[in-house]
Amino acid sequence: MSPRSASVNEELRRRSRERLLQATVELVAERGYEATTLADIADRAGCARGLVSYYFPGKRQLLQSAVHRLMHRTLQAALEREPATDDGRELLARAIDAILGLTEDGPVLMRTHMAGILQAEGFVQCPEQQRLAGLLRETVERYGSQDPDSDYPLLRALLMGAVFAVLMPGAPMPLPRLRAELFQRYGLDWELGVPPGGCPPGGTSQDMILQ
Repeated sequence: MSPRSASVNEELRRRSRERLLQATVELVAERGYEATTLADIADRAGCARGLVSYYFPGKRQLLQSAVHRLMHRTLQAALEREPATDDGRELLARAIDAILGLTEDGPVLMRTHMAGILQAEGFVQCPEQQRLAGLLRETVERYGSQDPDSDYPLLRALLMGAVFAVLMPGAPMPLPRLRAELFQRYGLDWELGVPPGGCPPGGTSQDMILQ
């Protein structure tokens, strides 16, 4: 039996890494961060325990990469969904709604992710984060930014702030209100993207929101 080629080995490594990332998202969402062990993740992924340490220096880094992958895939699906569009304002609305939607659908996962970013290790610059950053930066460019190097970090900061506000224990902000603020900031019509409930919050008219 001839040895596997380098390209085959690379593909097998890629698939193993993907399975570990997916297993991490599933288990942390189900059990929480503390109750999820690296051995649990390896078992769910069907991988040897040693592969986790091979790809990631620790559980916190693994979780950040896993959530960044989820965010990237969710954002990409939102931007590419039918009906396809090249309208930069619609694309930015979809991007905002994709991230806010993830927060609403997976509060345990996103809260754990945000808490991890505030730890001493900080923000993990991994391939998944870089793909997410590239997609958000491209969205800002297609929206019409004349200075994406400044506007992309601002959008990222605003989205992170909104996620934090939705998840704040004891004093969460309602998602529709935060969405309205973001849409006002970027001059987006409420009907773009995926509006929650179909109308602006509090009975506020569209004209008033965009003033």
